[in-house]
Amino acid sequence: SDAGGIGIIQPMSMRFVHQHKVGDGIRYIRRLTDKPVGFNAIVEKTNRVFEDQMRGWIDTALEEGVRFFVTALGNPDWVVKKVHAVNGIVYHDITERKWAQKALDSGVDGLICVNGRAGGHAGQKDPRILFDELRDLDVPLICAGGIGDEQRFIEALETGYAGVQMGTRFIASEQCNAHHDYKAAIVRAQAEDIVHTEKISGVPVAVINTPYIEKTGTKAGRIGKRLLMHPRWKRHMRLLYSLKSVWQLRKASMQGMHYKDYFQAGKSVSGIKKVESAADIVERFAKAAKEAQI
Repeated sequence: SDAGGIGIIQPMSMRFVHQHKVGDGIRYIRRLTDKPVGFNAIVEKTNRVFEDQMRGWIDTALEEGVRFFVTALGNPDWVVKKVHAVNGIVYHDITERKWAQKALDSGVDGLICVNGRAGGHAGQKDPRILFDELRDLDVPLICAGGIGDEQRFIEALETGYAGVQMGTRFIASEQCNAHHDYKAAIVRAQAEDIVHTEKISGVPVAVINTPYIEKTGTKAGRIGKRLLMHPRWKRHMRLLYSLKSVWQLRKASMQGMHYKDYFQAGKSVSGIKKVESAADIVERFAKAAKEAQI
């Protein structure tokens, strides 16, 4: 954020990976920068306890002055009402047009277009194809997935995207406190090393194909699959898997190769050649866009 991007706070990671209460964590960030930051809210109504927790985190973020929210995995209408009431902005993660339309019906201001090159819970479509499906919706479209270097950044802007969202690129940054093994795995990896495993969250998650992944496979177990398909249990299973995903990320981030080598990453790894300062990354990308006159 301090270099000109918008850093996005993920409250589950802040709470369970970095061990900060959300309010304390935001205040700590405010001591580092007075520039705008965003907040990621998972809004799926999977579990009442989790939903109440997320509502509390959002209220805390609003009290601390956060005015940009990125929602995912559910209907964001209640977030939109809260945020618009204080003149804030809400963007929503989507992977295809039907989810984009539902999000717009809820009043969101823009869309994070998650394509098949993304890390974590990726979409399935090429970024250009996804843009063509959405270009008539008359809201800002943000390209999420596969942006690891300036060339891909410029390509996204030339396609028509209003901006990009990057995750993997910033894991391999000096400011990220992920384990050195995690960062080194990203720098070494190529796009073809990214595979999708169902074993973390029950739905495909993009990870680096480490020896552990090769050994254990990428498919969810039979019982897990049945529960994920069950109309009554599927939402509870997705929440369970989401919490497991955060725990796996914490272990991999803190313990590196000593843990089970679940290194979440997208195909942007092909453009990441070294660990750099987050500010240098933002400034280099901004310079490239300026030189390309976009």
